[in-house]
Amino acid sequence: MTRVKICGITRVEDALAAAREGAHAIGLVFYERSPRHVGIAQAAQLAAALPPFVTTVGLFVDADPAFVRAVLAAVPLDLLQFHGDETPEYCTQFGRPYLKAIRVKAGVDLLQCAARFSTAKALLLDAYVAGVPGGTGATFDWGLIPRNLPLPVILSGGLDPDNVAAAVERVRPYAVDVSSGVEAAKGIKDAAKVAAFINEVKRIDVQLS
Repeated sequence: MTRVKICGITRVEDALAAAREGAHAIGLVFYERSPRHVGIAQAAQLAAALPPFVTTVGLFVDADPAFVRAVLAAVPLDLLQFHGDETPEYCTQFGRPYLKAIRVKAGVDLLQCAARFSTAKALLLDAYVAGVPGGTGATFDWGLIPRNLPLPVILSGGLDPDNVAAAVERVRPYAVDVSSGVEAAKGIKDAAKVAAFINEVKRIDVQLS
């Protein structure tokens, strides 16, 4: 079963809609330069609204460790996602399981990345766009992903209801991660698109099983 993470949630109704449709995780963005950024109080409200068994993921980009700890003190995050130039030592200092995002382009050695971040729960593979840490809505060449990566792959970058089935069939990732591909506007999810995205993942899973 391919897991689904809906990232960039900013509204309680969107979090609940994602959970209702069967999302396994939601992502909260703690990066002020993102249009999907949430404050600590807002994030706490979103996390509190979720039903059980939905993983709450906090996304950070080269954040001051004190800020990460402040978030963790107020928001019950299950998983941390690091989207910047963080080192393995940085990522492990918080005592929480984490994902390391890698922006993929030709020349990036994903096997080396997996070895370096061996303590990560998974690698989240996103498109490389110069100067932008993620959330670009751009896809990348899925053929650059080695079949023998020793860590689970969470596939991100430009996914939407129209291409996610092809992505799952091609890559066979542990999970897929979507943000802009299911939005009505930046930070505002479209419930119909969320449902269509998750239904496409379920459909291709059944077809491939």
